Amino acid sequence: MSVAGGVAKAVERALLHGCEALQIFTKNKGAWAGRPLDADDVRQFRRRIDETGIAPAVSHASYLINLATAMPGLRDQSIAAFIDELDRAEALGLLGVVLHPGTCTSGTEADGLALIASALRIALSARPAARAMVLLEHTAGQGRTLGHRFEHLAAILGHLDGSPRVGLDTCHLLAAGYDIVTEQGYIDTFAAFDRSVGLDRLKVFHANDSKKPLGSRVDRHEHIGDGCLGLEPFRRLLHDPRFADLALLIETAKETRATRPGAITLDALDVRNLSVLRSLRTPQSPAPPL
Repeated sequence: MSVAGGVAKAVERALLHGCEALQIFTKNKGAWAGRPLDADDVRQFRRRIDETGIAPAVSHASYLINLATAMPGLRDQSIAAFIDELDRAEALGLLGVVLHPGTCTSGTEADGLALIASALRIALSARPAARAMVLLEHTAGQGRTLGHRFEHLAAILGHLDGSPRVGLDTCHLLAAGYDIVTEQGYIDTFAAFDRSVGLDRLKVFHANDSKKPLGSRVDRHEHIGDGCLGLEPFRRLLHDPRFADLALLIETAKETRATRPGAITLDALDVRNLSVLRSLRTPQSPAPPL
């Protein structure tokens, strides 16, 4: 949800849409620095989160952050920006910060994974008393982006000695080559995830359909049921007892209509996607007798 008008407005937007969980950007997603959070706005956000029972609430880190880079200036800037993201999440009482692991600028995948883990260790060590988690997002694997294989995520966690402040936000499975469309593919995918990373690491899902097919390694979100995933994978997630306590966060396209700045209004596309997901919660009726 948008934070236009202040972070507390995002809670009201979520409430209007009947949301049970919430993801926000705490600053411009395409900027290195953001304005300091307003203390009154922070108090209002935390109060309304408590009153509404919306949980979990997480933030998504700036897209500019690249913890896999070997370029000293960009690396220092990325680490500093991520520490700021953690500070903002901590101030707001969020579960954690969703983070794209990073993109190799030189060297091997193993080098890039070690750089990511090292940067996370620096960031976490800088805030040893903080509770906000790092939620590594499984990626589609475009270009030299890391995190599209479960083994990548396992390697990062291994470098961090299994830090309890590192969770996982899995997304982009289909594009990365994991078949969760077929029933057997779904079973095999999460068995592989459990072997490599562990299901206990899974904290939230991003629920997006994909414009591109299995193994395309192209990150293009589609409305629920309109893409290459279809409805069945979402139905399986919603009825899988292993994930009963995990949130599904949508990142589907919103309406592109003008509203006054800071307005709290229903977004028709959000309503549509949320309604589709909610409808899948209802067990399918048995087929009528022949």
